[in-house]
Order: sequence, then C-alpha cells, then structure tokens
Amino acid sequence: MNKSELIDQIASAAEISKAAAGRALDATVSAVKQTLKKGGTVTLVGFGTFHVGKRAARAGRNPRTGATIKIKSAKIPKFRPGKALKDALN
Repeated sequence: MNKSELIDQIASAAEISKAAAGRALDATVSAVKQTLKKGGTVTLVGFGTFHVGKRAARAGRNPRTGATIKIKSAKIPKFRPGKALKDALN
C-alpha cells in the first residue's frame, strides 16, 4: 500500500474527502517526526510505539576499494508493534 492508497482508505473509512484525509495523514506524520526529533516517543494504543534508537559508530568497508572507513553513530527511528497488531496478524 502506498500513500495515495492509504489516503483513499482513510477517506472512505472516515467518510471525508480525499483532500481532508491527505491533510490529516500529513499532519499525523509531521507530529510523529517532530516528537521523534525531540527524542520523545509516540504510542498508539493497539497499534504500536515509535521511538528513537541509537546506532553505535562502527568500522565499515568501501566495497569498491576495500578500504576501511569509519561510520559515524546515528539516531534511527524504530517501531515496536503493540499486542493488538501482533494478534491481528496471527
């Protein structure tokens, strides 16, 4: 499912226009991004939790030359599914 298909599904389920559903989805994604950028978590009960994880610095290898390179540490977004989502899939 891509973004436009998700907007169509939201619009039909909520009985709102596609434009309104698109704005609502964009606002939701923006709110999640802003919260994660501040280091917070976003919990949607029954769905899951978005949080920020940390990846340590490590040594890597340039596949073209074989030279060892240093890869910086990074913050990465992570998602932990909730129990209801796990149960819905099994």
